[in-house]
Amino acid sequence: MFNYIDEFRNTDAISVLRDSIMKYEDDEIKIMEVCGTHTMAISKYGIRNILPKSVKLISGPGCPVCVTPTSYIKSVFKLLENENIIIATFGDMMRIPNNGVSLLHKKAEGKDIRIIYSPLDAINIAKENKNKKIVLLSIGFETTNPIIAMTLERAKENNLKNFFALISNKTIPKVLETLLNDKELGIGSFIYPGHVSVITGTKFYKDILNKYNVSGVVTGFEAVDILYSIYLILKNKKLKKNFFENNYSRVVKEEGNKIAIEKTYGVFKPCDSTWRGIGNIPMSGLKLNDEYMDFDAVNKFDLNINVNSEVKGCICGEILKGKKLPNECMKFGNECTPQSPIGSCMVSSEGTCAAYFKYEGIK
Repeated sequence: MFNYIDEFRNTDAISVLRDSIMKYEDDEIKIMEVCGTHTMAISKYGIRNILPKSVKLISGPGCPVCVTPTSYIKSVFKLLENENIIIATFGDMMRIPNNGVSLLHKKAEGKDIRIIYSPLDAINIAKENKNKKIVLLSIGFETTNPIIAMTLERAKENNLKNFFALISNKTIPKVLETLLNDKELGIGSFIYPGHVSVITGTKFYKDILNKYNVSGVVTGFEAVDILYSIYLILKNKKLKKNFFENNYSRVVKEEGNKIAIEKTYGVFKPCDSTWRGIGNIPMSGLKLNDEYMDFDAVNKFDLNINVNSEVKGCICGEILKGKKLPNECMKFGNECTPQSPIGSCMVSSEGTCAAYFKYEGIK
């Protein structure tokens, strides 16, 4: 039976690509990987350690937990003041600190917080607890947005009056343009996200090439995937040629997943959104369509989740923009560790600080 993974972990291919990359002697280039899973893979495989000094890999805001504003978690804590509320959340939200206190602490104090593995689990919780108000913590990018939309469709079909969603879902395209317009950052090329691209397709990346003359490669998450993409970027940089290539065509198609896109925009519509460390980005988020507004927790409980306030002394915002590395933060590895995180970049398993701490250590 054909194995779709082993060929992308082939040590001979890795060696050839490494040797080819090490021959690069051209001008400095900054390559930003956008996806948090890429960040983890790059650190896991030690890819930064085999690059020429002129090649800088920087991490972007591709982790949904990391870019969720601190005001969102403060709103969750406000909700927990109501004894009649059950919070349904993915596990990676549990450790985000609010003044040193996380949802794990609140759960230990007796608050009804339930970890779910699918948003649809929250529907069952609502059905089984009709005397309670269930609030789903809804965050994510294009890969998560369709299943959240499906969950809200199910809530409407079941006429659930006790189900609500605290929405902070975001989309990738506009944040890429925001980063490109930051001339101080000086992105030379992108490694585009594989999972997101399965949904969105590749048209927008071609638009970036045409509008900003910036190269990019959609790629997978194995060592050969990533190294080959870097090789392509450097090869074309040397030829002074800007390009786009889909290096993950085994999964990503140009048109994307039309059903998932239709599902998303049958429930949501674009809106301005606050990204932690970056600020407000027009039309980079999602809000509920009018026919689903009865499920909106912000309106139901009078919350404000789009206020951007940073944790004092945490440089997570600069890390999310690729302007600083985790080990440039005085708190990294000292006050801020995966066991007691201060900023969201250390909380999430896809966060840049968590990746550096796990695979690259404190330098």
